[in-house]
Amino acid sequence: MMSQDPAHVAGGPDELLRALAEPERLAVAGSLASGTSTAGDLAETLDIPLHRVRRHLARLTAVGLASPAGDRKTYRLEPEALRRAVAEVGPSREAGLALGAVDKEEEAVLRNHFRGGRLRELPARQSKRRIVLRRLSLEFDVGVRYPERDVNETLRRFHDDYATLRRYLVDGEFLSRDRGMYWRSGGPVEV
Repeated sequence: MMSQDPAHVAGGPDELLRALAEPERLAVAGSLASGTSTAGDLAETLDIPLHRVRRHLARLTAVGLASPAGDRKTYRLEPEALRRAVAEVGPSREAGLALGAVDKEEEAVLRNHFRGGRLRELPARQSKRRIVLRRLSLEFDVGVRYPERDVNETLRRFHDDYATLRRYLVDGEFLSRDRGMYWRSGGPVEV
């Protein structure tokens, strides 16, 4: 039996989720999350017959969620397969997208102006620009003072023209500044 490339999820995220939908198989995967194990150890720990544990391991290996070690007896979980599946099917968690969007309009603006976590362009329309700036303000913690270079570094992750973003954040009253120090003074606050 050849070890499968952990970067490959056979059948995609749907297949991986179907594999985990079986309670015993989920228990096997959960046990592997704690560390590597042999089929025999898993059978004993989980009180599942060895032939069923082997069948579950074969299925988890087929979808890329588990892989045998060099001795071909010890198995390990491939958590990267889960991360890829989540990235493919779940809502994007890119820095610029709908984290904390309050409505569909706000989510649409963020999706249109961010790609790969980067701001493609600052919207010309003020109402849309405020939505983008409100999202960028979330990168700064309330009650923390930031030197200008830290603000620049944070904003540079989103767009190369960090100076314009910084100025708009201050002008829009999302950030305040005094003597080279900045702090968040606007935008949503988690309670």
